[in-house]
Amino acid sequence: MQICDLPLEEYEKKIVEFHGSMAPGLIIGGFMVDLIVKNLPKDRFYDVICESMKCLPDAIQLLTPCSIGNGWLKIVKIGRFAMTFFDKETGDGLRAYLDTEKIKKYPAVNEWFFKLTPKHEQDADKLFETIRAAGAEIISLQKVKVDTSITRKKKGSKIAVCAKCNESYPGTESGNLCKVCSGAVIYYT
Repeated sequence: MQICDLPLEEYEKKIVEFHGSMAPGLIIGGFMVDLIVKNLPKDRFYDVICESMKCLPDAIQLLTPCSIGNGWLKIVKIGRFAMTFFDKETGDGLRAYLDTEKIKKYPAVNEWFFKLTPKHEQDADKLFETIRAAGAEIISLQKVKVDTSITRKKKGSKIAVCAKCNESYPGTESGNLCKVCSGAVIYYT
């Protein structure tokens, strides 16, 4: 079994190295990325919108060139276990999500996802085995259209130097103080 041309075992090693531990959501996320990539035209560049802050962004960053740092991965705090890959120019995209109807066939996954059994009472080996066996069968795809005017990178503003702390900060629209010195950020030095 492979995920984005990686043997599953190699992907799982990458999960532990990057995420810090084995995670069910990252294995499922890998199957999601793989399913989307297999169903998109190969000759295009895509951005990704991730609807969850948990696990899925790590799967995307492990398996694609999309990252938070380069701006090709955007995290929208919706809380749904889903991701959308979309064409940067046209907005045409493909969304993958963990299908709550499909996971009913896999009780271990259903119990884990809906937190029906406390984590310390779950059989982790059985859960991972079940996820591997289910693979992409628990994922659904849907075509979507993304409003690219919202997701386009904003041009960077000029760099200013704060009149109070003498550190650099983006833009001058906030006056001559950075966000920390103006009180917008709540830590103090």
